[in-house]
Amino acid sequence: MNQGSARERLLGAAARRFYEDGVHATGIDTITSEAGVAKKSLYNNFSSKAELVSAYIDARHKEWLGLHQARAAKASTTTDDVLAVFDAYIDHANDVYSKGFRGCGLLNAAAEFPVGHPARSAVGAHKEQVERILAESLGTMVSEAEALELAEHFSFLLEGAVARAGLEGTPERLEHARTIASRMLAAL
Repeated sequence: MNQGSARERLLGAAARRFYEDGVHATGIDTITSEAGVAKKSLYNNFSSKAELVSAYIDARHKEWLGLHQARAAKASTTTDDVLAVFDAYIDHANDVYSKGFRGCGLLNAAAEFPVGHPARSAVGAHKEQVERILAESLGTMVSEAEALELAEHFSFLLEGAVARAGLEGTPERLEHARTIASRMLAAL
């Protein structure tokens, strides 16, 4: 029997199906069936599929923040703190997925919506927060202007690596990006 509240089970099922099959390709019936709940339970917890998608994006964001916070808590240097961002992405890529790692679940979801859609805006806010985390860490090593520029560079390196890792289905590109970032940090 499924564990957790109906809401938790619905979010878990939505997370799996949205990541593996896509948001638009996943129907409500698929989610409720996998969650083991009646369709009414879905609408008792979420007013619409759009609200479920929003909750999914928020949950993915919080999941990544948790991975990052766990890595950052172990950081003993500024370099370690910056690399904790890469490590959190590597941890995400190393999770078990029934159809393999397919890249950033947030970017995959955002790609299904038009520019200006709230789902895209929420994903954009997540990516901006990741870049701010990088800038804050880098700000202890270089000037604020340099930290913002470097954070953008690291963000580009990270996003390119996660896209390639998703295509290849392994975290190897993310590990390589981490090595590049480490070399860049050592040169500061």
